[in-house]
This record gives sequence, structure tokens and C-alpha cells, in this order.
Amino acid sequence: MAAVPALAQEDPFAAAQAQFAAVVASLRSQEARALTHSDLEREIEAQGHELLRLLYQGHLDARGPGAAAGPVCGADGVARGQARLQPRTLATVFGPVTVRRLGYGAAGAASLHPQDAALNLPPERYSHELRRQAAVEAAKGSFDEAVQSVARHTATPVPKRQVEALVARAAQDFDTFYAGREAPAAAGGPTGAVLVLTVDGKGVVMRPADLREPTRTAAAQRTHKLATRLSKGEKRHAKRMATVAAVYTIAPCVRTPEEVARRLAPVRAVDAARRPRPEHKRVWASLAHPPEAVLAEAFREAEARDPGRTKTWVAVVDGNKPQLALLQKLARQREIALTIVLDIIHVVEYLWRAALAFHAEGSPDLEAWVTARLLQILRGRASHVAAGIRRSATLRRLPARVRKPADRCADYLLNYAPYLHYDQYLAAGLPIATGVIEGACRHLVTDRMDLTGARWRLAGAEAVLRLRALRSSHDFDAYWRFHEAQEHQRNHASRYANGTVVPVREGRGAHLRVIK
Repeated sequence: MAAVPALAQEDPFAAAQAQFAAVVASLRSQEARALTHSDLEREIEAQGHELLRLLYQGHLDARGPGAAAGPVCGADGVARGQARLQPRTLATVFGPVTVRRLGYGAAGAASLHPQDAALNLPPERYSHELRRQAAVEAAKGSFDEAVQSVARHTATPVPKRQVEALVARAAQDFDTFYAGREAPAAAGGPTGAVLVLTVDGKGVVMRPADLREPTRTAAAQRTHKLATRLSKGEKRHAKRMATVAAVYTIAPCVRTPEEVARRLAPVRAVDAARRPRPEHKRVWASLAHPPEAVLAEAFREAEARDPGRTKTWVAVVDGNKPQLALLQKLARQREIALTIVLDIIHVVEYLWRAALAFHAEGSPDLEAWVTARLLQILRGRASHVAAGIRRSATLRRLPARVRKPADRCADYLLNYAPYLHYDQYLAAGLPIATGVIEGACRHLVTDRMDLTGARWRLAGAEAVLRLRALRSSHDFDAYWRFHEAQEHQRNHASRYANGTVVPVREGRGAHLRVIK
């Protein structure tokens, strides 16, 4: 192997020590005594960033250029015996530093840098920690706000386009992470006996090129009566539906119909002190994957939590018929006894609209009418309630226009009768409301994706949804460790023969001189 170029020996931390002395001298000065506490904080932060950058640079210099401890052979089978010093810049949260590392090359072959692998450097100039901060900030708010936050909290401003690229790279290992993750139940002791799957959809305004084909075709063909606003019944055809899913376990909570019907607030009727909370809740949303793929992932996640099929499997839904069909199909394929529960809140909304056919808005009789029928539905008599509503409308000889919401309510109760056995669900302690998934739709999608004027590209929207899902599921830190390990495999190990990075020699760098 060729002779290794090297660096002359000197104290790599001398500049950092000089900066520290300068900071101390500044704080001892009369000028510092005249500062307010907030001015002092800002001054120390600014000088501190430079001190930390110099410490970082000193450590890199102390490591040396990373002379390989053995022959360097790439995944292409080419041995690389020519060593050259090839410095590169790394933008860190403390500011830019220079990584002086050796590149091992051969004629016609790309250089390999063992020191890059030892440091797990990214291929772009921005460090993984900057990428992490950009990902966190972009998941919380707009890209413009992320740019401002990164500039405010680090010493390296990152332009908006680069922030968007860093966010996309940050989210790329989402599916792989969850596919190989240990089930929460295996990692954290016993969990509730009820295993819940729940799913919903939420639209996101997209750029035309990233709409699904039917929506894009409808958008191209649309005509509107008015130039400045939509008329009744018109749509912009500008949204792509995100499928939102959640999986969690929960302890059974047995209730009576009377408890749930009280005050027409089903999810608050049970005493909060004794109502169990969802455990190990994982929520996520996808614009790129079709609903069937998202639901299949929900079943995979659930099976990982209950491989022995000892829990009661429940799907709580809002009545979307394609979703119902997919749930039933996937449950049959996996031979899972799945109880499907229709969200009680949707039932209550239909009852309120039907009540207006019989009683005036604000009438005391309105609430009594709804309460009485809700109680019967909770007792498992939904079909009887539907028949009673129709009969009452007929006996009162209500005009077709007035009785329409009553007929809709009756149709709803009859069409979804197989999923309205609330007497059985309550006796078994099962959840009957979709609060978890509705909260996920609001938090994951609406709060971030529905910003005024936002029109998303598919790749950027999917990345942001993934990062928000990781944070909402409290998996972000574990994911980031996994992501950096994947980065090492992608950017370094995969480029070496047998996927094994050649290690660097320790303690040699400071004693070498540069060969020009």
C-alpha cells in the first residue's frame, strides 16, 4: 500500500483554549457588567457556538486523517492503494468544520474514505444533527418556520430547499423501522386485553401533478359557475386523500347504556378517573400508499402485538364502506375474529338531524327525543328505532322535504345494523367511539398540512406525515438511532467488499506531515 500522507503534530485544541480564554476575558470586562441578563445570555450563546465549533474541529484534527488499518477494497472488487488527503466541509449545529481525511483510490474507481465511515458522515455537507433538527422543526410547523428555527438555534442557517431535502432524507427509513421493530408488548410488560385498530381518511391539497389520476382528470374537466368562489355542490378537485390509521391496546371498561347516554356525551359519560387510557398507541398517515396497504400495515402491527391471538380484536370505524370491505377482507385472510364497531358519535349526529323533523330547534323535546332513541340503540335495538322513526314520520304525515333527515337516519341504522350491537360491546368493555383516530386526523394531517395557501408535492407531504407520526407515537428517538445506522450501511458499509468497512488506525494522525 502506498505511503500515507500525514499532518504535522500540534495541539489540536489550542484554538478552542484561546477562544475559551477570550470568552472569560469578555465576561470579566466592564462592558459585560453593563449588559442585562438577556443581552448576556445572547452574547454567551454566540461566543459559545464558536467555542463548541472549535472544540469539534479540535477533536476532528486529533483523530487524524483516518489512515486505513488494512487494505481498502471496494464492493466493486477493486483494491484501492493510492492514498490522498481529501479535506471536506461538514456543516454542524455549531458552524462549519473541516474533516481532513484520506481518500483511497485506484484508476477508474471512486475513492473510499475510512474516516468518513468511522464518523458516519452524510454524503451532503449538512450533519445528521442538523438534519434531525430540520426534521423536528418541519414536523412541527411550516418549512419557512423550520428555516427560521434552525437559524435561530444553531450556527448554521439552512436554506428552505435544503431543509425540504433534509426532511425527505430524514423520513426515508420509516417503513423499514416499523417492519423490524420489536412489538411494544414484548418490550414493556403486560398490556390491555383489547387490541384496537381504527382508520379514517383526510384530504390534503396537492399540486395537480401529485393528485391521483381520477382527481386530476376531474380537476382538468371542472367548470364553475362563478369565477371567484365555488357554488353549492362544486368541488375544487385539488385534494388527495391520506389514509390515517392507529393501533393501540386498552383495558376493557364495562359500561351500561344509561351511563353512555347520559348528557348525550358518550366519550365523557364514564368517570375519567376509572376510564382506561390507550396504551402504546401508534398513529400514522400515508398519502403515497393506497388504503389497503395502510390497513395491511395496521394488521401487521396488531399481529406483532398479539401473536398468540389472546386479545379481543376491535376495529372502530366511521362507516366508510370501502374501509369496511377492506377490514373484513384482511381479517378473513388472516383468520382473525375481528369485531367491527360503528362510531357512536356518527349515530348521535344522525339522530340529532332526524330530531329536527319532529321538533323545533332549541325545543326541550328535541333533546328528550334524541336521548330516548340513543338509549334504545345502546341497548341493541337499532332496527326497532329505525322502524319507529319511519312510522312516526308517516303518522305525522310529514312532507317529503321535512321527513328526509328522518328517513336518512333510519336508512343509516338499518344499513349499518351489523355494527350497532352496542349492548354487547358495552358489556364486553369495548370502545365505541373514534376519538383516537379523529384526533390523529386533526393532529397528523389538518394541523400541519392544511396551512393557508399550502399545496403539497407528494414526496414532501409523505415525509412530513411520517415525521409527525413518529413524534406522535413517541418513536422518534428510537427511529433516529435506526436511521443513522441505516445511513452508515447505505453510505459506507455497502461500498466496501463484503459490506465491511476497513477500520482506521488509532493514535497515528497527529505525528504525520502532509505530502504535497
